[in-house]
Amino acid sequence: MRDVIKGDDPQIAAVVAIVTQVAPDVLLLTEFDYDLDGLALAAFADQFGDLYPYRFALQPNTGRATGLDMDRNGRLGEARDAQGYGRFVGDGGMALLSRFPVDGGAVTDLSDVLWRDLPGAVLPQVDGQPFLPDDVLSVQRLSTTGHWIVPIIPPGQPPFALLAFAATPPVFDGPEDRNGLRNRDELHLWEVVLDGGFGAAPDPFVIVGNANLDPLDGAGDSAAMAAFLGRPQLQDPLPGRDTADWPQDGPGNLRVSYVLPSATWQITDAAVVRPLPDVAAGPHHLVWVDIRR
Repeated sequence: MRDVIKGDDPQIAAVVAIVTQVAPDVLLLTEFDYDLDGLALAAFADQFGDLYPYRFALQPNTGRATGLDMDRNGRLGEARDAQGYGRFVGDGGMALLSRFPVDGGAVTDLSDVLWRDLPGAVLPQVDGQPFLPDDVLSVQRLSTTGHWIVPIIPPGQPPFALLAFAATPPVFDGPEDRNGLRNRDELHLWEVVLDGGFGAAPDPFVIVGNANLDPLDGAGDSAAMAAFLGRPQLQDPLPGRDTADWPQDGPGNLRVSYVLPSATWQITDAAVVRPLPDVAAGPHHLVWVDIRR
């Protein structure tokens, strides 16, 4: 929040320049810190003048304390012991900016769904035994950050739903594959919704966010991501396009962020915006899709 309000952070300035250039009607921000009064989000949105009069955010699971040893390393109170990795409450949340009204009162927030309560959940094991004890499973939420179904109301048109999420990276764990399995199940939650569970997804919709999962490369269940992109309810406007650039001695270039309209939309254009090499906008790139009914 401090960096946004001070206005002198080069990475934030680079992001503002890219968003100003593209000027999407609806913008999901990931890894954006949450504060109760929305001061950081308001300060960020104000940098675009009156482009985004509608702002929406909920407290994320990142940084939400549990009081338990969630990663089973024998220590309490660490970032990995929160519901989602976070050094403080609201660390690295999600936020929505929109030119169109957001029906905040009709949002379906699935962020409190317990991992073990997800139909078809695959929980981590070691040597055939549960890795997470009952006291952890009784509180462990599936969503690292959140899963929202947000109604957007374009003027003079029927509303549509934005299905927003930001999943954990499928790394930074041990042989139990806790993060890899959780990452897969965070995607699976949308499969359950598309198949009619948890109230089902209204149509038309757009799934948007950081799945942290590439259908071809990198860590995690790539086959699951590929199968998800092939679902008949969805359209994939940017097959094969990388959306993030990390060092080649690390993850490398991967497709991890997605904008996936439902099959009832007409896609007119789409792109990934890569800044110039000397622009410090961070490893993730803006993904945009033009759609119409």
